[in-house]
Amino acid sequence: MRLTFPWLVGGALLLLGGSAPAEILDPGDPPLGLPPVPVPEENPITKAKVELGEQLFKEKRFSGNGSISCSHCHKPQMAFTDGLPIAQGIRGKKGTRHTPTVINAVYYKTQFWDGRRESLETQALDPLTNPVEHGLKSHGAVLDVVRDDADYREQFREVFGVAPGDIKIGHVTKAIAAFERTQVSGNSPFDRYLFGGEQDAISESAKRGLKIFRNKGRCVDCHTIEQNYATFTDNEFHNLGVGFDRIRDELFTLVDSFRRMKQQDKKGDIDNKVLTDKKVTELGRFAVTLDPQDVGRFKTPTLRNVAVTPPYMHDGSEETLMEVVKFYNRGGNQNPLLDGGIKQLDLTEQEQLDLVNFMKTLTSPRFSHLAKDGGK
Repeated sequence: MRLTFPWLVGGALLLLGGSAPAEILDPGDPPLGLPPVPVPEENPITKAKVELGEQLFKEKRFSGNGSISCSHCHKPQMAFTDGLPIAQGIRGKKGTRHTPTVINAVYYKTQFWDGRRESLETQALDPLTNPVEHGLKSHGAVLDVVRDDADYREQFREVFGVAPGDIKIGHVTKAIAAFERTQVSGNSPFDRYLFGGEQDAISESAKRGLKIFRNKGRCVDCHTIEQNYATFTDNEFHNLGVGFDRIRDELFTLVDSFRRMKQQDKKGDIDNKVLTDKKVTELGRFAVTLDPQDVGRFKTPTLRNVAVTPPYMHDGSEETLMEVVKFYNRGGNQNPLLDGGIKQLDLTEQEQLDLVNFMKTLTSPRFSHLAKDGGK
């Protein structure tokens, strides 16, 4: 059984139906343009849990030197991204991949660019002990913080009914995941136009761009639009050729050595390897499945709020939406494993501009103030 939860409106939780048993928030209709938000039965949403999760999300003591929190890379004031091509963690260390937004991440069936985690709860585990992110030696350091803090002890007792000594890392990640599930954003000009029937919600150029998105541009093949909602992701993995040149000359050696490493160490830390090795990171989904067909495949990101979350691609290599459109227009970066659907599009300059203008209409009101310099 899966439930739904109330969403954020103007930055505050909308509570429906008054006080529910055990403070479980009443399900509500999602924002215009989005489907119901999936919530696992084992981690129901409560107001207290969301508030605790937000505190944990911003907790800098969850790092090796007390300087890094989840919000360090996923900055709420920047639509939960950091604006950098490649994420920077503890002591300014760089990883290998671009920081994706937390907004609407609840609609992904898997987490991370390569889908190596299946839920928001399990995703929250990895950055804490990654040497280039939070830099903790173990999750025990997290538990030390929450068990020693009087306020946290009381909150965990209220939310999970556990004594300090019984607080587990799973309680921590459940709270963080609950907060992340409230970061849902719809009701964009696009939504008001397509799903709300407001004909003047978007410009004529954007309307032409939507037609290109659905037809000549073939964007909708991966960035899906359904009859009543649009998550703008097929939740699949695709090879566009981004970053492939970095491993082209040593592909077979790299694939073979990684497969051997993973087979020898069944519990090998994929998270650390892909974020510290510039070659391994370009293997994409292969690092999870060991299927050669998955080399260079990365998850389709949502396009919601895309105009205010540059740069783009898993390596942050495209600075603007126009650069992204031109990349697709020329058929991506050719390689032996390029997705069959990636072909030269032959869009005119006007068509490319219309496509960019359409994507700018995917910005929700909550983040419209960030659109001034985004999506050029």
